[in-house]
Amino acid sequence: MRDRPAAPADRHGSRVATTVLLLGVVSLLTDVSSEMVAAVLPLYLTAQVGLGFFAYGVVDGLYQGVSAVVRIAGGYAGDRGGRPKRIALIGYGVSALSRIALLPAQGFAAVTAVITADRLGKGLRTAPRDAMIAGASDPGALGRAFGVHRTLDTIGAALGPLVAFALLMVVPGSYDSVFVASFAFGVIGFAVLVLFVPDLRTGSAARMRLRAMVRELSGVRLRRPLIATALLGLLTVGDGFLYLAVQQRDDLAAGFFPLLYVGTNVAYLALALPLGRLADRIGRGRVLVGGHVALVAAYVLAGGPFTGIAPTIGVLLLLGAFYAATDGVLAALVSRLVSESARGSGIAAAQTVVALTRFAAAIGFGGLWVLIGRADALLLVAALLAAALPVAWWLLRPTEAHG
Repeated sequence: MRDRPAAPADRHGSRVATTVLLLGVVSLLTDVSSEMVAAVLPLYLTAQVGLGFFAYGVVDGLYQGVSAVVRIAGGYAGDRGGRPKRIALIGYGVSALSRIALLPAQGFAAVTAVITADRLGKGLRTAPRDAMIAGASDPGALGRAFGVHRTLDTIGAALGPLVAFALLMVVPGSYDSVFVASFAFGVIGFAVLVLFVPDLRTGSAARMRLRAMVRELSGVRLRRPLIATALLGLLTVGDGFLYLAVQQRDDLAAGFFPLLYVGTNVAYLALALPLGRLADRIGRGRVLVGGHVALVAAYVLAGGPFTGIAPTIGVLLLLGAFYAATDGVLAALVSRLVSESARGSGIAAAQTVVALTRFAAAIGFGGLWVLIGRADALLLVAALLAAALPVAWWLLRPTEAHG
């Protein structure tokens, strides 16, 4: 597509930029693809491939953290070349191809390799995509812009598990059909990005030198939120563990397992835009910490002496609230703490910290599950996260002054 300048309304008007909406459609289709796989992966790996919970923790850690290997590289490449769309294209393409590669993958090593490729693609595309969103939006409405994008993204995340559920209902145990349909949605999302999203330059200022970028990313303004993000990330248990916990506790049939993802994503869908707007009004650090309060409550409900449908729904709603209050809000917070020329790299730095710490958290929690059991492991992590929240807020308070 030819270069086109953004319309003034895209950057300064009250409406959300067209580029943001188009990227939201790309993310919607891509998340239908990825969440179809994610919704069956925990049971597929533990029940069909035969992994134990510690081994699953390793795979889940890779799923959470391997994207950290290329996140900063993707953000820097987008900033350095001034064409973030081109870097995002590579990431989306790699992830789409990984879906079909799951078909011949049978053993632990093969499945792990495919998952690694998928997550590397995600890591490469995320920061350039978020930089395009930030660059197309009014600085005072970044929370709203990211909230709209995350809303569209989460529509796809809610639809993906529903498609997987429908396929497994029609053909029980047919994981191959899930992988093929996932590939089709990934290809459609890639096509929308190629054909409709403008390949806009981010400006000559984006071509910064690596040394200057490192200096800015290690500056005082970004250091404290990155430390807070690392602290909280180390105490964030992967979704798959929470879903396995309630599935085992309530003896949920395998075919209904994808619906757990639907519940979380519907909550996220309902809350992403309101919490994005709230973050613009009261401060992104406040909303970020509030999201982790919801996560503590989710751990307590999943690990406490509760049974039945009500506690399970509570877990899903609280988990959705956590993501709505943290995902886009973190990107919006960081994008205001760095210069425009380092925006993609700054967002990538925060996302890298999240990915690396959640990698460690997944492996650590898998070990805890084996050592002390599901319930005690969840309650221990809940207590540690509750204790960490005041420290995280102290670290994040200075960011409120930057809007």
